Amino acid sequence: MSSPSQADTAVYFVFLSTVLGILVLSGLVLLPVLLPVAATDDNWKSTATTSNGAFSDLEKLYMGNVKSKSPRLWAFLLALYWVSFVTYYLLWKAYKHVSGLRADALMSREVVRPEQFAILVRDIPPVPEGQTRQNQVDSYFKAIHPETFYRSMVVTNNKEVNKIWKELEGYKKKLARAEAIYAKSKTTGKPEGARPTNKIGFLGLIGKKVDSIEYYNEKINEVTPKLEVEQEVTRKEKQQNSALVFFTSRVAAAAAAQSLHARIVDKWMVTYAPEPRQLIWSNLKINFFQRQLRQYVVYVLVALTILFYMIPIGFISALTTLDNLKKFLPFLESIVNIAAIKTVMEAYLPQLALIIFLALLPKILMYLSKAEGIPSESHVVRAASGKYFYFIVLNVFIGVTIGGTLFSTFKTIQKKPNSIVSILASSLPLNATFFLTFVALKFFVGYGLQLSRLVPLIIYHLKRKYICKTEAELKEAWFPGDLGYGTRVPGDMLIVTIVFCYSVIAPIIIPFGVVYFGLGWLILRNQALKVHVPAYESYGRMWPHMHTRILASLILYQVTMLGYFGTKKFFYAAFLIPLILLSLTFGYVCSQKFYRFFRDPALEVACRELKEAPNMEQIFRAYIPPNLSSEKIDDEDYEDALSQVSRSGSFV
Repeated sequence: MSSPSQADTAVYFVFLSTVLGILVLSGLVLLPVLLPVAATDDNWKSTATTSNGAFSDLEKLYMGNVKSKSPRLWAFLLALYWVSFVTYYLLWKAYKHVSGLRADALMSREVVRPEQFAILVRDIPPVPEGQTRQNQVDSYFKAIHPETFYRSMVVTNNKEVNKIWKELEGYKKKLARAEAIYAKSKTTGKPEGARPTNKIGFLGLIGKKVDSIEYYNEKINEVTPKLEVEQEVTRKEKQQNSALVFFTSRVAAAAAAQSLHARIVDKWMVTYAPEPRQLIWSNLKINFFQRQLRQYVVYVLVALTILFYMIPIGFISALTTLDNLKKFLPFLESIVNIAAIKTVMEAYLPQLALIIFLALLPKILMYLSKAEGIPSESHVVRAASGKYFYFIVLNVFIGVTIGGTLFSTFKTIQKKPNSIVSILASSLPLNATFFLTFVALKFFVGYGLQLSRLVPLIIYHLKRKYICKTEAELKEAWFPGDLGYGTRVPGDMLIVTIVFCYSVIAPIIIPFGVVYFGLGWLILRNQALKVHVPAYESYGRMWPHMHTRILASLILYQVTMLGYFGTKKFFYAAFLIPLILLSLTFGYVCSQKFYRFFRDPALEVACRELKEAPNMEQIFRAYIPPNLSSEKIDDEDYEDALSQVSRSGSFV
């Protein structure tokens, strides 16, 4: 098998360059036109409204410096149209470009990808009397695809066998470590060396001391037969209601993946097969109705988290006060009563708890997305990315904007409820200063840490000096992982939303957005090519989600500006309503024209001939889980879980 094409990485850089292009083209018009229009008016003087600090002169460049009902507002309205049409044009070009990238990756004649010859079948009905699960699957697909069906692999419950396999792998790593320590001792001490020892009690801290090499060899010899027995039991007795079905051609697999096989929706559900490394085996057994129920429950939980996230944060903050800590954890009372510790904990403990909660949020969202029953890692990342995007946009962007404009003037609103509109109109531009510094901080600190990789470097050297003894441990310690699309893309989308929504109110924010995405393109390109290793390949399936969220940011921008023009008593603000409808129409047209190819592989792409006929057995075995594979594997071992070869056919 060949290395992945890294189409996902290429698509991410199409996203960065598209947003960069939108901001550059927008800035070329907005900066020279809107800044003079705003600066030459004097609404700040007439309202005597300035922010507390050194930004008062900068605020004269904001739209807030333009008087209500002023004809100058036409310039800002037309600027909004310019930004929108630039976005439409570049998003359309990008969608066509990414569609071509996906097609090129899938049509490659050089690379044989197992997932292009397989489909995933879920919700298999109960086994008829007198048949095995494998016979049931084989007969069903042989009847429908008699010429191209190759064989099937019934999914099994691997929980127990995986536990034993991990135990065995752990002993193998410890044995390699002990042998490395023993070999090193021969070069640094006596020629005969010092054989390493360890205690076999709790965490290796207590118990009998034994020779490590002999002990781990014994454990390996003890666990290996147990693994082989459990593998046999798993293959024969722990089969699930799902299977992987293999075809002799890419076209046949692509056609089968997007065909309706059963007349009832919750039987024989067929989809394309993810990459072998992406499969979440434990989710494949979850039936149709459970998946639907889980999805709705997760959506409700995420919605509640987004809308009421201050409740868990407030609970955590309250729980981490010193009085509550002493109440619920009385053994800490003697420690927290020490003056120095008490001062530090009173000052930082609640804030630290908040930071930890927000840092754990992406992992919580990943866990919830996986709990929906999603079958592949890349799909989980896309689902978690969407949830995280809505969370940070609603709670960072909208939360800060509303909080900054309303709560800071709450007393004034109480006294004069009718003044809320004028307060919003005069205060909204002031938040541009906050977000301007926010964007600057993101690219100075965020990209600085990304480029230097200071924290991973320190951790690596500490592990290398004190922990790692073998080459495998060194490689594992240095392994940089992927770019982390699940959190990186929503973070970038937040910047897109901020810069969009303030591009007309305060055009000075556009250069900061340009610098953010320009530096991102340069720095992350280097990191993607020379540092990070892709964890999966979905051939650009993240792009429709990126496109939709850029468009969602644009619509939020248009709606925000419609409201803001209203507070400025600019009666021609109604001209923005057709623009909002145009954005919705543009999104619908793009979805109808392009999205289907990102959901299902096109047959004209799948029919491209491969340079060499693929090794179907190698493709098949790529999907055997590591915990079920062994060096002496043969078909007899899989007599119940795997079918025999059906026939050979043409390969494309």
